[in-house]
Amino acid sequence: MENKNNTTISVTATAEMSGLRLDKAMALIPEIGTRSRASHLLESNSVLLNGKPAKASVAIKENDLIEIQLPEPEPTELQPFDLKLDVLFEDEDLIVINKPAGLVVHPAAGHAHDTLVNALIHHTDDLSMKFGEERPGIVHRLDKETSGIIVIAKNDKAHESLTSQFKERSTHRIYYAVCLGTARTLSGSVRSFLARHPVDRKRYASVLGDDRKPLTDPNDDPGMGKWAVTHFEVLQRKSGMSYLKLKLETGRTHQIRVHMSESGLPIAGDTLYGADRKIKSIEARATQEDLRALPRFLLHAAELGFTHPRTKERMFFTKDWPEDVLVLIKKWGLL
Repeated sequence: MENKNNTTISVTATAEMSGLRLDKAMALIPEIGTRSRASHLLESNSVLLNGKPAKASVAIKENDLIEIQLPEPEPTELQPFDLKLDVLFEDEDLIVINKPAGLVVHPAAGHAHDTLVNALIHHTDDLSMKFGEERPGIVHRLDKETSGIIVIAKNDKAHESLTSQFKERSTHRIYYAVCLGTARTLSGSVRSFLARHPVDRKRYASVLGDDRKPLTDPNDDPGMGKWAVTHFEVLQRKSGMSYLKLKLETGRTHQIRVHMSESGLPIAGDTLYGADRKIKSIEARATQEDLRALPRFLLHAAELGFTHPRTKERMFFTKDWPEDVLVLIKKWGLL
């Protein structure tokens, strides 16, 4: 453990820490506070146990000496973006935002300064930065053209709690989508492993088994991709389109978009997943024109529920479609 002018703290393990894994014991240290931060320090070889490097899983004994080299805060290159946010809820631990379509969540190629993260930095000084984190507070994401509810952590403890809830699937997430095509069944579930498309790296696709059918059990081959489950309910079918309510069991990148497209129901406006190729199947010419003119795809994160990290109160938020989209959905007879 090299000392590069960083702060080093020494902690003698207490009776409370005895028997715990090293990473869990470190989370009890005020300067660390969370297991994710402890893991980060362990992975960067910044921790000694009784003078020697140790694994996160080693069991702690009372009076063990834990030495931790804390990194100096890294200056962020993120720039504030003056954008009025639609704040649904905010306290000292978290902030819930209704994200508009067209807004990227965090900086990426082509969007260095005009993202939700940049707007949050302008809005508040309190965000979970962790150690040099370039996506402060971001617990989950919504695609650029997806509108709706997203929660952001304002401190590391809130960040770890919310991240755990998403990982453990204890959150409540409901989306609505307008899809091209007529759904064959009124409800169902789509299950598959998702991975990068083998040819088009901008897309994701379900990984196929040896019989060329999507795998149906998360234990089939966990190395083939990330297990994804989407439950759907058809609210309306009309004029070659389907209006769906979708419940996420998992939250993978492009999950709903892939599952709907592979089910023959690409989301309206989602040209990456083939919606443009189905417009001609829509009977009404006026509707075809509306679909071609869409500036976004029609997917909306309408409901979000989770347990507050500090109060343990169950929080629940709802937000309807933006007004311009509601006008179209009603015009098409789907609402």
